Amino acid sequence: MVVSARDVAAVLRDRLPGLPTKKLHKLLYYCQGHHLAAFDRPLFGETISAWDMGPVVGTLWRQEKQGDVPPGRAPLDEAALNTIGYVLSRYGALTGRDLENLTHSEPPWQLANRFRRPGESARIEPDWIREYFRTGGTADDEEDALLDSAAVQEWLQDAPERRTGPVRPDSREELRARLNRRA
Repeated sequence: MVVSARDVAAVLRDRLPGLPTKKLHKLLYYCQGHHLAAFDRPLFGETISAWDMGPVVGTLWRQEKQGDVPPGRAPLDEAALNTIGYVLSRYGALTGRDLENLTHSEPPWQLANRFRRPGESARIEPDWIREYFRTGGTADDEEDALLDSAAVQEWLQDAPERRTGPVRPDSREELRARLNRRA
């Protein structure tokens, strides 16, 4: 069942009271990605776009900014609620800035961002999201590590030095090596 991003956002806000807008939109992106990968269908129908701050559901952002949010919400099925629960357990402790940095390192945002000028947006294709989350966006079961804000900040600590060379996403091996150094 495909619902509205507004319906998913309502559940996210219920489970994380005071959820800031930037963090909400990154969590929506992760909900969409994990749902596409697991069920081969979108969780919600709205487009996700690459903005300066990372993935954003533009229609929801504009509706809320203008105060044009229709009342009521559709109930979500068990699969949708499970996806939201998984995303919150995995990414819920991260800040909006952490999630922005994380999404900027991922291929769906990078592909859409290639020809986007600052201040503009570009559609992140659902196929890019699905493929990424099926292959690289989810950890292997035995290696599934919970992320927290302190861990991400530590990982990103040497990012400015690493960015002096050619810009490229970190490989899984590099990320695992940093994780192991921390453990």
